[in-house]
Amino acid sequence: MELNENPDNYFAHVEQSAFAPANVVDGIGFSPDKMLQGRILSYPDAARYRVGTNYQLLPVNRSVSEVNTYQRDGSMRFDENGGSDPNYSPNSFDNITRDHGAPLTAMQLDGMAADFYDRNAPGEDDHYTQPGIMFDKVMDEEAQQHTIANFAGSMQGITGPKRDEIIQRQLGHFKKTSMKLAQGIAEKLGVSLVVKVLFGVFQSSSTHVRNEAMNSWIV
Repeated sequence: MELNENPDNYFAHVEQSAFAPANVVDGIGFSPDKMLQGRILSYPDAARYRVGTNYQLLPVNRSVSEVNTYQRDGSMRFDENGGSDPNYSPNSFDNITRDHGAPLTAMQLDGMAADFYDRNAPGEDDHYTQPGIMFDKVMDEEAQQHTIANFAGSMQGITGPKRDEIIQRQLGHFKKTSMKLAQGIAEKLGVSLVVKVLFGVFQSSSTHVRNEAMNSWIV
């Protein structure tokens, strides 16, 4: 970055400017300094509160090289907002894949290594137990039916040649959360719920599954 002129509009060029150590170019990483690690999160968060959700789209903050993300919507969005492209990853429509060569090597810090941690790594990928308990144990019947209706209502909008594939993939997540939830959504969508059975026992990667409910599910 080069500061080579004085601002001629104080509000546009100074008041709306937002700087953060999280903004780095390829090839530069973050040191394990505790203050830096905290500011990587806090500076952008402060800018979102002070300037607005889409502060990085303002001319004073916009990168000279185009940055493409899945971020959509928010107040004061004044560009094409991603068009009709999906705003989540992975999805069925683009060929964007994760660069596994990007993480840095581990650093030795006072006998403990600071490394890259993958939330989907084996042993770290149980994203279903807590929401399953929430649905099956905490919600009453009325709340469960509202939840089923909300999910099904959103999924009614899935269209196109990959509709069935996308619905079954999403139902796969619901199955790992709660079989009652998955079955209820499938019924409202008018589709069959595919369930794998091994020697009469439901086989799933989730630790929270109702085996006794198998008699009522479509196989």
